[in-house]
Order: sequence, then C-alpha cells, then structure tokens
Amino acid sequence: MMRRVLSLACAVLLLGAVPALAQNRQVAVTFDDLPYQAPDEVLCDPDAAMRLTQNFVDMLRPLDTMAAVFVNEGKVCEAQRPTLLPAILNVWLDAGLDLGNHTFTHINIHQNTVETYLADVDRGAEISRPLLAGRGRSLTYFRHPYLFAGETPEKKAAIAAGLAERGYTIAPVTIDNNDWMFAGVYRKAEAAGDEALKRRIGEAYVAHMTAVLDHWEPYSAEVTGGREPAQVLLLHANSLNQDWYPQIHALYLARGYRFIPLDEALRDPIYQHADSYVRAAGVSWLHRWTFTDGRPIRWEPEPPQWIRDIYEGRTSVPATD
Repeated sequence: MMRRVLSLACAVLLLGAVPALAQNRQVAVTFDDLPYQAPDEVLCDPDAAMRLTQNFVDMLRPLDTMAAVFVNEGKVCEAQRPTLLPAILNVWLDAGLDLGNHTFTHINIHQNTVETYLADVDRGAEISRPLLAGRGRSLTYFRHPYLFAGETPEKKAAIAAGLAERGYTIAPVTIDNNDWMFAGVYRKAEAAGDEALKRRIGEAYVAHMTAVLDHWEPYSAEVTGGREPAQVLLLHANSLNQDWYPQIHALYLARGYRFIPLDEALRDPIYQHADSYVRAAGVSWLHRWTFTDGRPIRWEPEPPQWIRDIYEGRTSVPATD
C-alpha cells in the first residue's frame, strides 16, 4: 500500500512541479486527536498503541513536515496513561515534532461552562507539560476541539482570557478539509476488509484536497490584500492519513509549498487580524477574518455526496459518481 501511495505521490509532484515553482507558498502541518483516532481498546493496548504511533511517525519522518501535533490525554485509559502516554508522546518528540494541548476529553464548549472547559484544558496538560519541560521546552500551543471558540461573545472572551492566563497561544487553522469524514468512511472500509473501497476513498480524499486548495488559495489572498499568507493545515492522526498523507504532501509540494514549523507560520502578520466571528460552528480562521472585515463568507467545497452518504449511514456501499 505505501509503495503504491508513494509512487502516486511522486507522479503528482512531477506533473505539478513546473508551474508551482513560480509560487512562494508556505504551510504548517498540524495533526489533531493524538494519540490516534482509534477505538478505546486499541489506545489502551500498549503494543497496539505504540505500533500505530511508530508507524505514523515513520511515515512522516522522511517527508520532513516539521508538524505540530495536538494531544487529547484522556484518549489513553487511566490505568495505562501514566506510562503509555509518555512513551507515545516521546516517539513524536524524538522525531522533532512539537506538542500542543487539545484538551483532555476533546470537550465541546457548547455543552459545557467556561469553568468546566478550562478545567479540561488543565487536565490535558498533566503529562505533556512536564514531558516537554524535561526537554527544556514549554507547552505553548492550544487547539480548540471542533474549532469551537465559543458561541457567544462573553463565552468566547472568557475562554480566550483563560487560555492567555495559562500562557497558551491559540493554534488557528486556515486550511480545513473534512479529512475526519473521509477517515470515518475509511475505517468502515477497513473493518469490512474492502481494499478497493479504501483505494477509492483515498483517491477521493486527494482529489478533494485539490479542490479545497483551489478554493483556499485565492480566498486567502483576498483576506491579505493580494498575497497568500502562510497557511496552517488541519489534519488528524488516523489510518487514512497513515496511508495517504504522503500523496497529500506531494500535492502541496507540487503547488509550490514549503513546509514550515507552526511558530514560523504564526509570525505572518495575518495572524494578528481581529476575529469577531461568534457562531456555534467551527470554521477556518480565513472565514473568521472575512466575517470580521464585513465581507461575505464563501464556503469551501464539501466532500463528494457518496462519502457523506456512507459517513452518515445513508448507504453502506459507495454510490456511483
């Protein structure tokens, strides 16, 4: 599987490299929901959890993504957490990747008070923070679960103040792409042992990423007045990206992107832009800034209908496009 994906990735790169080199694009890659999007019993099995982690990091290492990864410490069961989670996170850190806080339980702010939310943030740092401190580093970044920042001005402001008091820098997202939906369908194909469906989903995922980049690139230039800013890409640690991220990576290279760390991306002046967006929805910061500037939001393309149908349980087999 990996050999085929890498071969396809090289083809994408070679086909797209010449026109893309005229661009000067930058992207910081981020992966949410660490240790992994997998059933609880897998993440509480030391051998299985470590195997998933090592395989994912081994896939990333030669690509030099310089990624930042965001951890839900509560994904590992309580009995295993004190020993298994540090071992897992050290694999990521040893590969030169950065850690951020994604809360303990992937809490939904819309269903909880600010105090409960911030308590979950604090629990989400109990292992990560001392682990980083032992390496002379600090836990700096926070990523909102679901990209929900608060559905009222008061709640949003209180959360932002609480995170600032704790020393966090919020990790925004400019390129959102619904990879979680493709991943959910991919897991169904895995459970069914359907390799042909897995391949179809993976190819649809790469095609969708192309479509969303066709949307986000000019849209982002409108926000900045003509230039594309350093982008922040949201992905998730799961089996879909284990198999298909190399082709996504090659797609970005073919479009002229240079991979940079998150801290470098956030030095782009656009990340100082005001954000007055308050809605019960998690959206790209490009939409938030567009709204703040008083311009109409133009929504990104949705995944193919057959992906949405399988994900939402309307069909169990892919429909014909």
